[in-house]
Amino acid sequence: MTERSTDEVLRKVEDRIRNSMDQYSYISANAGRPLPNPHKLAQIVQLFKEIVFPGFFNETGASPVLQQYHISLNLECLNTLLKEQIANGLHFFTELTNGKSESDSSEIALAFIERIPEIKRLLFTDVEAMFDNDPAARSYGEVIICYPSIQAMIHYRMAHELLLLDVPVVPRVITEMAHSATGIDIHPGARIGEYFSIDHGTGVVIGETCIIGHHVHLYKGVTLGAKSYILDECGKPINVPRHPIVEDRVIVYSNATILGRITIGHDSIIGGNIWLTESVPPHSRITQRRATSSRPTTSQK
Repeated sequence: MTERSTDEVLRKVEDRIRNSMDQYSYISANAGRPLPNPHKLAQIVQLFKEIVFPGFFNETGASPVLQQYHISLNLECLNTLLKEQIANGLHFFTELTNGKSESDSSEIALAFIERIPEIKRLLFTDVEAMFDNDPAARSYGEVIICYPSIQAMIHYRMAHELLLLDVPVVPRVITEMAHSATGIDIHPGARIGEYFSIDHGTGVVIGETCIIGHHVHLYKGVTLGAKSYILDECGKPINVPRHPIVEDRVIVYSNATILGRITIGHDSIIGGNIWLTESVPPHSRITQRRATSSRPTTSQK
């Protein structure tokens, strides 16, 4: 084999990459435009957690004085970092901003901060629901610190509010952080009511246009997805409602797959491993047929 110099190989690859930049320019980052930074967004989520659950995600402990001090400090840091990352998103993804510009980032950051008390209230309903639905839970504090569903909901409820404020891309980055850490994939566009809980959670998927009512409980592996999607004249998917509506007090057991813009009526129970593509009325009980077994006949031996 002919020996090649490292420098020669690197220069050839560099030339090929440079020559391909025009070919892939439609997906390349525009020069000079900042992108939202995942590391700083992780800091933002951490600050948010410390504000909403004081004493659980930092070292302030039970001291009310220290907690109040850190809440004040964290709010200021959150505002500074969030304003910067919102500006990056608005500046780079101009086609997704609904007329907003980088100069609006300060007002958007403050609008989000004003919503934190309501987000906190919703998250505490999720903590209560998870505690009430799991006999293994020993305290609310254990649920907050240990349960992946609460971690996913912290990210989701934060991201959902940012999406409502027309912040592009940043909400997706925040929910994908939780997806990577917990295996729970919730699109920030989904609408989820109070007292929502997920048992274990691994493999749960909740699509963008899902509408979920109050006191809904999901088990691991549940998919609330789209059955199909509509294409425009250019062959690109159209963003229309395509995911399920799950009404109040519904339980969906492990590995059930519910697809399409169908409605699961209130107070229904959807059994495990069910494939459902049609609406069901309130108080429904959807289960598999009872398993049967039989001995092989002599001819089958």
